[in-house]
Order: sequence, then C-alpha cells, then structure tokens
Amino acid sequence: MAEVDDGAGDVLRLASDSDGRLLLFGRCGVQMGTWRADVNGLFVADVPGDTFSSNDQGCRPDPGVTDAWLRRAVAFRVDGDSRVLLDDHGLRVARLLPGARPTAGPNLLPEWAEPPEVTDEVRRALAPAAALPAAVTPVRRETFLGRWVPADVRGHRPEVPYVELRDDGEWRGSDGCNRQGGRWVAGPDGAFLGTSGPSTLIGCDNVSVGLWLFMARRAGLDDQVLVLFNAEGKEMGRLRRDG
Repeated sequence: MAEVDDGAGDVLRLASDSDGRLLLFGRCGVQMGTWRADVNGLFVADVPGDTFSSNDQGCRPDPGVTDAWLRRAVAFRVDGDSRVLLDDHGLRVARLLPGARPTAGPNLLPEWAEPPEVTDEVRRALAPAAALPAAVTPVRRETFLGRWVPADVRGHRPEVPYVELRDDGEWRGSDGCNRQGGRWVAGPDGAFLGTSGPSTLIGCDNVSVGLWLFMARRAGLDDQVLVLFNAEGKEMGRLRRDG
C-alpha cells in the first residue's frame, strides 16, 4: 500500500497476486488496472478499467487525466522505506510512501483496501527472472518497436493475431478475434514487462498474444524471431516481424 505525493492525494495499492492487480484510489473514485515490476528497477502500470465513482458531488473522473502520472512511470528506485517512480528520462514521477489506508466504499470488497500480504510464494514470484538461453540474443528497446505476428499463424480466425509495440509504451493487438492492449517496458539483458487490459471474449481458434506479453519477463531474438520467456525461463511464444 502506498500514498502518492505527486498524485493529488491518490493512494495506490499494488497487489502481489498472480493477476498483478492495481487499485488507484483517487478523489473521484477507484480505478482498477494491472502492474509489473522486477528486481532491476523496471516498472509498468496501466489503468484501463472503469472508475468506481465516489460520492463526491460534481466529481467527474477522467481516466486519461486521473492516472496520467502513473502511466509516465517506467522504472523505480528504492529510497529508504519509500519507492520512487521514474520516467524514461530518470526524473521523479512520484514517491510511494507506505502506510496509507484508503476506504473501500460500497462498490469494493473490504479486503481490497487492506495492505496486501507478502508471503513466501509472493517472494518467489518476484525473484529475478531466469537468464536468456545462450542461443537467444538479448535485444534493445528499439528492436521491439513495430508490428509482430505469431511465428506459426496456422488456423482459421477472423483476423491474423498480432502485437504492435509502440514507442509511447502502449501495445495494441488481437488474438485473432478479440482486440487487446496494454503497456510495456524493456530493459537490459532482454528484460521485458507488459500489462494486459480488458478484452472481449469472442471464441475462435485464437492465439493468446496478450497473455504472452503479460507473462513475459525476458525476450530475445532467435535468428529473426522474437521469443518471449516467463520468469522461470519457459518459452511463452514466438513472434516474427510483420512486413
């Protein structure tokens, strides 16, 4: 749990569950999203969901404005008991101060306003990711930019699955029948983190490209194929550049 000094009194809850749940308690209500971080200081967060409105009269939350400071953060550093979020120039976005206790309100489960428990399982999940295999070459951030499709795209679906990684830290894509999106960040030695937002649930012979990005902790090139690996070093998926 943390209180944000640069977020107009916002309170940020970063849960340590497998879903990477994030709750942003602001003056106009609570926004839900996802987050990812690693031991080397990478950080990425996205708040694409609806806002659970507060009872503040005349309060009209605009998600594009409410979470603007959070979307600028791509890294963090430890400063005593606090954590400082940094932008892509290394400048401070916000200082996260431990100990805040927001009010859940009528539309949230009470436990979602409590500090998340840090268990041994959580510590293992946040441990350093396995190194890339020797045959895979780490890539720089610039290499990720562009549109990618699964290396094997056989099957029948309304559209070709794809992922487009943009320079502004956004990604957009499709699993073949459902549009998806989120945010991403890359670091040294092939480090990669991505969030995945809400998606429609149309059934088809889909390819879970959004899940690949969400589970990925490292990425590298095998010849010209981008390979995504989870924290344990298991291969999640392979993508080739489209065009």
